[in-house]
Amino acid sequence: MAQRVINILLVEDDEVDVMNVKRAFKKVNITNPLHIATNGIEALAMLRSSNGQPPEVPNDRRLILLDLNMPKMGGIEFLQELRADPQLRPTPVVVMTTSNQDKDRVEAYNLNVAGYLLKPVTFNNFLELMATLNKYWTLCEMP
Repeated sequence: MAQRVINILLVEDDEVDVMNVKRAFKKVNITNPLHIATNGIEALAMLRSSNGQPPEVPNDRRLILLDLNMPKMGGIEFLQELRADPQLRPTPVVVMTTSNQDKDRVEAYNLNVAGYLLKPVTFNNFLELMATLNKYWTLCEMP
């Protein structure tokens, strides 16, 4: 079953949202390794090797959960950098944001996101979202 492990990178600057993701993972028994970056610059550093060291987020079976509204480097800028890097380009990304703007949605899909999800208002709805997402990525064949 070890080959089914997915290394998840949550790129999120809001501490409450990070806590909610952790709580939801625990509540719906998602045991995949969860790495956290608070902005796009930090996330890119965690995904790339440096000084001969392997990346903080293992190369195989990665999934990124991405917020769009962040300091330093926002989600769309991060996606542009990710897609411009041949090593990182194939990494699946699911946007999880409060932005319901068509412009953001179109830009994200133009940068080949696997999905665009609006953060639910209630924790119970958030639990349902995480459980559904877990079922989805468990069924998907990943590179």
